Amino acid sequence: MKRSILILFSLFFLSTFSPVAAQDDFYDVNAIQEIKITFEQDNWRYVLDSLRFNGEGLLLGAIEINGQKFNDIGVRYRGSRSFQPGNKRNSLYIKLNFIDKEQSYQGQQTVKLSSALRDPSMVREVLGYEIARKYMPAPRANYTKVIVNGEYYGLFVNVEPINDAFLTHHFGNSNGTFVQCAPNLVEEEPQGCKSDVFGSLQYDNSAKCYLHNFVLLSESGWDDLIELTYVLNQKPDEVNRVLDVDRTLWMLAYNNLLVNLSSYTGRYSENYYLYKDEQGHFLPILYDLNLCFGSYKNTGIGSDLKLKELQEMDPLLHIDNSAKPLISRLLSNEEYKKIYLAHMRQIMNDFFRKDQYAERAKELQNLIRKAFEEDTNRYYSMEDFDVSLNETIGKRSRIPGLKELMGPRTAFLKENPLLSVVPPEVSDVTVSRRERFSSEKVTDFKIQARIDKFPKNVVLHYRFDPSMPFSKMEMRDDGQHNDGEAEDSVFGAVITPKSDSNTIEYFIFAENAKAVTFDPPRYMYEQYTASLEELNN
Repeated sequence: MKRSILILFSLFFLSTFSPVAAQDDFYDVNAIQEIKITFEQDNWRYVLDSLRFNGEGLLLGAIEINGQKFNDIGVRYRGSRSFQPGNKRNSLYIKLNFIDKEQSYQGQQTVKLSSALRDPSMVREVLGYEIARKYMPAPRANYTKVIVNGEYYGLFVNVEPINDAFLTHHFGNSNGTFVQCAPNLVEEEPQGCKSDVFGSLQYDNSAKCYLHNFVLLSESGWDDLIELTYVLNQKPDEVNRVLDVDRTLWMLAYNNLLVNLSSYTGRYSENYYLYKDEQGHFLPILYDLNLCFGSYKNTGIGSDLKLKELQEMDPLLHIDNSAKPLISRLLSNEEYKKIYLAHMRQIMNDFFRKDQYAERAKELQNLIRKAFEEDTNRYYSMEDFDVSLNETIGKRSRIPGLKELMGPRTAFLKENPLLSVVPPEVSDVTVSRRERFSSEKVTDFKIQARIDKFPKNVVLHYRFDPSMPFSKMEMRDDGQHNDGEAEDSVFGAVITPKSDSNTIEYFIFAENAKAVTFDPPRYMYEQYTASLEELNN
């Protein structure tokens, strides 16, 4: 994989800053952004094509983002398989701090614009990220009009870069091991390395094998990545020591449900990052969703899937495939498999059971209709755009309509025995307060919940510091743990806080023979809270 840098300098003089007011939020999905790029060269398309063929060089220019002007920025075409020489509109990478290392727009020093290749609906990426952000760290995304040398270049998807700012926002720092999955699809594997591994996290004996498929974005960390693959493949019972299993299961459930096969779940196990947090756990981060909702169709097993096969794709795809250890090793654990299915059920309930996704897709299309129609460089006609939610577009690529895919897929999954089982039901969650007129203050958190549908295991996850991981305590229904009468379906636990801790965050995990439930459902972002101060008032 070539990583050479060829820098073409141009002489261009404009004022470096304009006082025109900028948009409040560069990633506000309800507002279309505007980017104007100026190059000195009239043949800038040819120059950018040449730079893309010769590495990752940048063409010097100037830019105006929502009225704010910058000089000395660098631009190149981005994407490997999506790049087409001579194309009227290729995806763009813009480096604002190309010369001035402090130059940024709303804290962002790079801008990544997707051309939405193979997406006649123009909503796959924006909608896909919007859904993902409900359950896991994922980029923000919206739309922007791009004008180059005074001419409308096209309507693009503006995707938040996964960089230090992103990591700090989601994890509190950017100092951990940071790895990008970037399978080399051009050159053969180094001698002695396994073949067709791509980004699947199979364990290999030599560091050079990892260099072929991953890019280290932190100062160090190859040993961390190798340890992750070793534990995952050789000691899967210890995997929660090096991997945030829950966040990983959310990603895998998302990929399967949305038929996002340009991902770990698909042929090349690609388009994700790994970040190691302060607790020593790697977390996956989704990226590049323009081919989700079945636009890319290859699972790595056999030929591309037909529409009906996409609609009825196995929710446990790859469970027995040793070449996909992130799936097969994790889902071989019965509890992890139940959690994975619970996550899939939750996403389905939130976005697909009542066609919520289709309504949102239509809203997004209405937002961009005029800008898309004015884009003479667009890949698809207005007719394709209008029917793209309901019908397959293209005679060769055969890009399924979102509703055409997800309507039958949701119906299939609702009836699937793995997902149609009845999970435990959590209700009446309470924390004991100080009794009225009592002088005795509450000093412990006495938490109760009613759990129906035959629970066999109920666990309270709690913490006193939002920056720390959750601790666990089993909740019981034996009449001895603040749970009322024994075997009355009311489960209880008593948590004694540390001396300097008077506020608790918690959620409940309940398991029966067939399924699991979390309460609150989005427990990773929304927990129950209580404080001793309010309990004593």
